Amino acid sequence: MGDALLELSVTAAAAAIREGEVSSEQLVSACLGRIAERDDDVRAWTHVDAGAAMTAARACDATSPSGPLHGVPIGVKDLIDTADAPTAYGSPIYAKHRPREDAACVRRLRAAGAVVLGKTVTTEFALFHPGPTANPHDLTRTPGGSSSGSAAAVADHMVPVALGTQTAGSIVRPASFCGIYGFKPTFGVLPTGGVKAIGPSLDTIGPLARDVDDLALTAAVMADDRALRPADDGPPSIAFAETYEWQQAARSTREAVSALADQLELPAVTLPPEFTDLVAAQVRIMDAEAAAALDREYREHPELLSDQLRQTLDRGRAIGADELRDARALATQCRRALASVFADHQVLLVPSVIGEAPVGLESTGDPLFCRMWTLLGTPAVAIPGLRGPQGAPLGVQVVAPLHRDADALAAARCVGRHLAEEMT
Repeated sequence: MGDALLELSVTAAAAAIREGEVSSEQLVSACLGRIAERDDDVRAWTHVDAGAAMTAARACDATSPSGPLHGVPIGVKDLIDTADAPTAYGSPIYAKHRPREDAACVRRLRAAGAVVLGKTVTTEFALFHPGPTANPHDLTRTPGGSSSGSAAAVADHMVPVALGTQTAGSIVRPASFCGIYGFKPTFGVLPTGGVKAIGPSLDTIGPLARDVDDLALTAAVMADDRALRPADDGPPSIAFAETYEWQQAARSTREAVSALADQLELPAVTLPPEFTDLVAAQVRIMDAEAAAALDREYREHPELLSDQLRQTLDRGRAIGADELRDARALATQCRRALASVFADHQVLLVPSVIGEAPVGLESTGDPLFCRMWTLLGTPAVAIPGLRGPQGAPLGVQVVAPLHRDADALAAARCVGRHLAEEMT
């Protein structure tokens, strides 16, 4: 029964627990068994408290369902505060850090009945210096970052859903590399209180799961925004956009994404010319905001920062006020232009990664195809199903206008269903 339990989606697990077909203790025990079996190789977790998780599961079983996630296990990225577990933000500076309280998103998940299994690996301060996590599809490849552990744990069936964060491409990229769904909601829809700030105008939390409906359920528990409520006007219309970075994708990626757009008979959309500079603007804003957010760590503990991080922060500290103002002005201009981009279609299908996950754990890959949409704040959903020339997962993403998260999720459901049928 253990293997069957590990296959359950969040939605199915919650329903089974609610109907008394499965206990939370059984499900949590199965997940802990999988972690014990596999995590020496995958290394997705920084902290797992099996005793506390089993105690919480038994408490769920002893009470009536308290919410839509009653008894369902989750993983929490180690950038997000938890009062009952260490939170190190991927840095030795915080190796002994124990937050006084849960992050707002964790409080809401617990209130909905979720059982926190532990903390998943993040890159150093959710930037680019990788942790030890390997891709469960191929242990020689990166799982992506910065939500490395969350993506790997979900893909390896250690947990049905886990929280990630995105400041450039840290949900969408690892979801694509690991062959699962990942949801970056509209900026500001989910609360970021108790999440270590890296780029405050960019930082967004979101779930990673193996089923698109699990993204919607988990995000809805954490949100107060109407953006997640589905519209009543049927499936959203989808168009295809290459984006101005298209030629930087591997040829196999361009061919796979183009073939998918052809299969779905999607019309092509050309993005406004001012979108050409959005990636560079996102880099400037992210570097400058990271330098400010991590200023104390940079000044007080430079010896505990990786060389890679110090270089990023040095670059950010060198960005002038005029340069930063121009980058933010471009972002504002392009957000206004989104109305014309989505004038005739509700959702765009666009690339999510350059190619398959790179071999080696020295890099988490390039967030190139995510940066623009993160800067604009639009909702994005990574969709699994495409494969690269070496057989590794190769995702694609859909993006929607601000506060039309439900449209992005609905489109991901349609595209994901098509890809699943193609694979069978």
